[in-house]
Amino acid sequence: MSQERGAFNAGETVIMMDLKHRLYLVTLQAGGKYSYHGGTVSFDDIIGQDEGVVLNSSHNRSLTVFRPSLAQYVLKMPRGAQVIYPKDLAAIVMAADIFPGAVVLEAGTGSGALTMALLRAVGPEGRVISEEVREDFARRAATNIRRFMGEVPQLEIRVRDIYEGVDVYDVDRVVLDLPQPWRLVDAIAKALRPGGYFASYLPTVLQVKQLVDTLSHQGEFALIETTEILERPWHVADMSIRPEHRMVAHTGFLTVARKGTRFFPRMRRTHEGTEASDLDDESTSDLDETSADEPV
Repeated sequence: MSQERGAFNAGETVIMMDLKHRLYLVTLQAGGKYSYHGGTVSFDDIIGQDEGVVLNSSHNRSLTVFRPSLAQYVLKMPRGAQVIYPKDLAAIVMAADIFPGAVVLEAGTGSGALTMALLRAVGPEGRVISEEVREDFARRAATNIRRFMGEVPQLEIRVRDIYEGVDVYDVDRVVLDLPQPWRLVDAIAKALRPGGYFASYLPTVLQVKQLVDTLSHQGEFALIETTEILERPWHVADMSIRPEHRMVAHTGFLTVARKGTRFFPRMRRTHEGTEASDLDDESTSDLDETSADEPV
C-alpha cells in the first residue's frame, strides 16, 4: 500500500500532464507507446526516470510525468459506476472519523473510489469489508484498486445484496453509497459497536429526509448531521485573480450519525414536544462551555 518512490518502473501507473494541464493516465510497459492528439510518447523514455521528468512527444508537445495522486486517479480510472468525487471522499473520511486500525463496513463499492480512500485511512492494521450487488462492478473495483494500491490483504470485496441482511458485527464504522439506506438502519445499529459512526452518501434531499427521519425515530443514533460540499477553484495568474468560471458544485449529500444507547424522545430530532432550536442551543452550550474543571 505504500506510495512508490524513486525512478519509474515498468508496470507502474503514471499520470502525464500537458501544457494545458490535461491529464492522461497510463500504465508503463517496456517497449510500449502511448498515442494521443499531441503525438506519440515512448514508455522507454519514462522508465528509469524520476518523477517530474519532462519529455517531448513525436509532435514536439511537452508532457510532465508524475505518479498519480488518489484524487487524480479516481477521476481518470476506468469506471462502471459513477465515482464519488475527491472533495466528498475527503469529507467522508473526516466526518466519519475513519482512523488507522478501524474495521469499516462499506456497501456500494461501485468503481472503488471510496474503498481506496477508506483503505488509506484504516492503514495496514485496519480492515475494509466492501459489499457490491453487481459482480461486474465488483470486478472493476478490484482491478482499479489493485492497479493503484497493489495487493491489499486488509480488503474483502463481497458480491452480495446488503439489503438482504448485514452479517458482520462489532464494526467501528459503516459507510453506505446506496439509494435506500433507511432500509438498513436497524441492521446497522446491530452491526456498529457503541460509539461507532454511520455515514451515508445520497444525491437528493428527498432521500436525505427519509434517512434522517428513520435515524431519528429508530432511537439509537445521535449527532445526526447532513452536509453538502461545494468546491470552487480560483484562477491566480499575474494580476488576474478571480474564481474560475466552472466549479464542482452539487454532487451529493453526506449524512453522518453516531450510535449510542436508546435515547429519550427529547434527545431525538423530532418536532414532538421540544423545539429543535432548544436542543441545538442546549447541546452547543454544553459542548462549548463545560470544562473538566467545572462541576457538572
